[in-house]
Amino acid sequence: MADQIPLYPVRSAVVAAVAANRKRAAYYSAAGSGPGGERHNSRYQLEDESSHLDEMPLMMSEEGFENDESDYHTLPRARVTYRRRGIEWLVCGGWKFLCTSCCDWLINICQRKKELKARTVWLGCPEKCEEKYPRNSIKNQKYNIFTFIPGVLYEQFKFFLNLYFLVVSCSQFVPALKIGYLYTYWAPLGFVLAVTMIREAVDEFRRFQRDKEMNSQLYSKLTIRGSCFIRTDQLDGETDWKLKVAVSCTQRLPALGDLFSISAYVYAQKPQLDIHCFEGTFTREDSDPPIHESLSIENTLWASTVVASGTVIGVVIYTGKETRSVMNTSNPKNKVGLLDLELNQLTKALFLALVALSVVMVTLQGFVGPWYRNLFRFLLLFSYIIPISLRVNLDMGKAAYGWMIMRDEHIPGTVVRTSTIPEELGRLVYLLTDKTGTLTQNEMIFKRLHLGTVSYGTDTMDEIQNHIINSYSQMFSQTSGNITSSTPSRKSQSSAPKVRKSVSSRIHEAVKAIALCHNVTPVYESRTGVTGETEYAEVDQDFSDENRTYQASSPDEVALVQWTESVGLTLVNRDLTSMQLKTPGGQILTYSILQIFPFTSESKRMGIIVRDESTAEITFYMKGADVAMSSIVQYNDWLEEECGNMAREGLRTLVVAKKSLTEEQYQDFENRYSQAKLSIHDRTLKVAAVVESVEREMELLCLTGVEDQLQADVRPSLEMLRNAGIKIWMLTGDKLETATCIAKSSHLVSRTQDIHIFRPVTNRGEAHLELNAFRRKHDCALVIAGDSLEVCLKYYEHELVELACQCPAVVCCRCSPTQKAHIVKLLQQHTGKRTCAIGDGGNDVSMIQAADCGIGIEGKEGKQASLAADFSITQFKHIGRLLMVHGRNSYKRSAALGQFVMHRGLIISTMQAVFSSVFYFASVPLYQGFLMVGYATIYTMFPVFSLVLDQDVKPEMALLYPELYKDLTKGRSLSFKTFLIWVLISIYQGGILMCGALVLFESEFVHVVAISFTALILTELLMVALTIRTWHWLMVVAEFLSLGCYVASLAFLNEYFGIGRVSFGAFLDVAFITTVTFLWKVSAITVVSCLPLYILKYLKRKLSPPSYSKLTS
Repeated sequence: MADQIPLYPVRSAVVAAVAANRKRAAYYSAAGSGPGGERHNSRYQLEDESSHLDEMPLMMSEEGFENDESDYHTLPRARVTYRRRGIEWLVCGGWKFLCTSCCDWLINICQRKKELKARTVWLGCPEKCEEKYPRNSIKNQKYNIFTFIPGVLYEQFKFFLNLYFLVVSCSQFVPALKIGYLYTYWAPLGFVLAVTMIREAVDEFRRFQRDKEMNSQLYSKLTIRGSCFIRTDQLDGETDWKLKVAVSCTQRLPALGDLFSISAYVYAQKPQLDIHCFEGTFTREDSDPPIHESLSIENTLWASTVVASGTVIGVVIYTGKETRSVMNTSNPKNKVGLLDLELNQLTKALFLALVALSVVMVTLQGFVGPWYRNLFRFLLLFSYIIPISLRVNLDMGKAAYGWMIMRDEHIPGTVVRTSTIPEELGRLVYLLTDKTGTLTQNEMIFKRLHLGTVSYGTDTMDEIQNHIINSYSQMFSQTSGNITSSTPSRKSQSSAPKVRKSVSSRIHEAVKAIALCHNVTPVYESRTGVTGETEYAEVDQDFSDENRTYQASSPDEVALVQWTESVGLTLVNRDLTSMQLKTPGGQILTYSILQIFPFTSESKRMGIIVRDESTAEITFYMKGADVAMSSIVQYNDWLEEECGNMAREGLRTLVVAKKSLTEEQYQDFENRYSQAKLSIHDRTLKVAAVVESVEREMELLCLTGVEDQLQADVRPSLEMLRNAGIKIWMLTGDKLETATCIAKSSHLVSRTQDIHIFRPVTNRGEAHLELNAFRRKHDCALVIAGDSLEVCLKYYEHELVELACQCPAVVCCRCSPTQKAHIVKLLQQHTGKRTCAIGDGGNDVSMIQAADCGIGIEGKEGKQASLAADFSITQFKHIGRLLMVHGRNSYKRSAALGQFVMHRGLIISTMQAVFSSVFYFASVPLYQGFLMVGYATIYTMFPVFSLVLDQDVKPEMALLYPELYKDLTKGRSLSFKTFLIWVLISIYQGGILMCGALVLFESEFVHVVAISFTALILTELLMVALTIRTWHWLMVVAEFLSLGCYVASLAFLNEYFGIGRVSFGAFLDVAFITTVTFLWKVSAITVVSCLPLYILKYLKRKLSPPSYSKLTS
């Protein structure tokens, strides 16, 4: 099929290549292909020749699209980056690359992966197994008992801030470099490390408990029915049950114990990432002749699934790391927020300023004596330029944000699992979302039946019911009591097939086809109070209509069968070989199931061959997507148009058709089909070829439309995110038609927007053609399948990502879990923007862990995604408030808090610099011991930390105007510009405080420490008040509490208020600080340091107000 789809312009790639050989050869010669020009003629005919595409320039020319060469005109070329060489490369990040490469090489040497191989597993004979396989356990922990402390310390000290303070603290063990008391350096650093280790230990213990719980689950159930249902909601978020089938020859054994007495084995392919396919064979050697049965995905149970109905005994093929779910899950990583990285850069800038200031002081000193020792002492004196309290305050702030998020009554059930990145919620540019269970409820409702000339909707279903009742009542009245499933006009149809059928007859055929063509099984609950073995007997079942539920591998199937029940034709029983329908009159129709062809992503259709037990007629029913069925059914003039109409309504469409087979035709087909299924090589292709031989000239019966119910408030939530400037990508494992349908119904793609469906590509030439066609589209959403995406990323990674990023929305269907994570990483690498992934199933875990911010939805679909996520919510609609309100507040507050803490260190370092300059550049500390600790803790900590309660916009306003979110992604709240402003403020205030103290108190110079320190505390409290935008009552309490603590401590800390060291003999004079002179002079210094800033802030708000000011006013 894919080979027949014409690429733009309307010609196949091969035909186009042959037809335009000469023109293209000339064109490429002109384009600079050089000597290789003559080889371009058959470029796209063979995959291995596609390497010549490297010689073809990708250009921006639009003119070529009007000529014959338009197929090959091109995309924006990848940016040519300047490659640094030598020392420049080493300095500009090459050293980091070398270290990473060496570490990766060592890890690969230590953890060399064993090559994965196909395997033969003998039943009940483990001694015959020659290979050793992984333990059947999973492990999600980051560390073990030996790597915990080294690992946590590495994660902490890879940040420049913490590494710097480790060096500074260690220097205090050297007597010549000692400045103050050891606790002033080691206490804050030890506190930071202790908090971090405790937090990591708790997280690790929780992971250990979850792993232990998961590893303790075993399959230990038995069955006699030959089939069971499994629930995969923990794996893929889908709540429907999947039917799994046992090997047929083992079902005929007299007792379960005989499984261990037969000589049989399973041959299975090597472990693979693809969770949708499995190839193997079951062989029994002790029978004559030996029995060979093919095994497919329907014969397997996956890890992380639950046996929901029935019981099972099986043989383990893959264990531990070789299971599909583990192979598709990436290792958890430590996530670091963008704000932390930005602050890390600023601390490096502060360190350079620290070194420069120390060198200046030593230079002005004249390099006298042991100048290098003085240089190091100055580095220690000014070390408060980089405040250790920055890390403490930010970590405590993050914990506070997490507590606020979990206490928000508007988003109940929200859990913060990673407390280190709440600010990321305010910086997101790309949101990558799963479909099933995330945007949709995975609950289907039948909405439309179209017969070509007449259409039935939800309001006219009673007409169909009347037709069915009349049809079957006439049929049974005409057959004199014999139960038959043929229609009254069966003979006339067979003798004159071209006669137009009546509407009633067509409805009867359509409903019967829908009731038979599916993989649905009715399930009846056991009677309460029945005890005994796990194998249940039919006598224990309640077969009433009220006790019946339907289970299938797809909710679409269940919706269709429930609809046929509602109109009178009910599926009452099904096993591996037969199914029974009940008519409106209560009669039972029995059909033998001869063959089932399950739905696959390649075929896009499913089929079933049944024999009517009453008439022995064999009928082949098939249903599938319109793109697959349009070439299979007989010619008609309405199918394509009606499919388009239903798709625009947001309905999922299925085309239903049938074909009658003679006994001879079926026997011939069965022989060829059985041979194809036993093939080890190219089994899928051979089976498909046999099935396609009967998929010809099928009679089109009807077109069905089913609606997938969306989650609550999905549409307004997506609209809010789009208005906030967030680009939304939907990554789903579902089929293309379903994904496109949900994209439209959820308004991920607006109704007026064009959709470009990326045609299937298998090689480089086809990818090149299709990318050129896509480049010509403007402002259209992209829909691309996982296979085509893989091909494009292999050859044109940059071009595809650059084009996709320009789209308002992107839908990737048939994505494997690994592909989802790969797309996230591509966006991070190519755009440098922050990404968020949201999902609800186990297949979303890799994507969630790879994103900068992972959100899991917890609900009926399971907890695997929510447990692996950084944030867990209960409904998709909660993401709006999580980002617009909590993301905004977390980022704004942390930015203000971080810069204020740096200002607090800069201002005291400026005062130290002025003080040292006055005392002939002596490396003597201005403030001693507890004063320095108290300054960063009880004197200013509460007001500064109260900034975590500040907010610039009310929550209601942030939700009403999501456009405000766009400013956050630009990072203007914390930048080098804002940082520089705070540096200038610190230098101004530090200079005013110290110079003012020296000038105004010349006669009382011995009291300069008490005077300047008092003015400093008052200045900091006033600056906090200046920074606050919305007052909270706790902020007022914090201001007065800190002021009270300082005043109360004056009586106890008089020994610290001397100039330099205590040995200078200057003590606090209580009588002196109570004088009016002291009070007005301290007040004057404080006013001079703060009043100009208040005036500047007032003028800025008047002349250049922020974007939100008009809304708040």
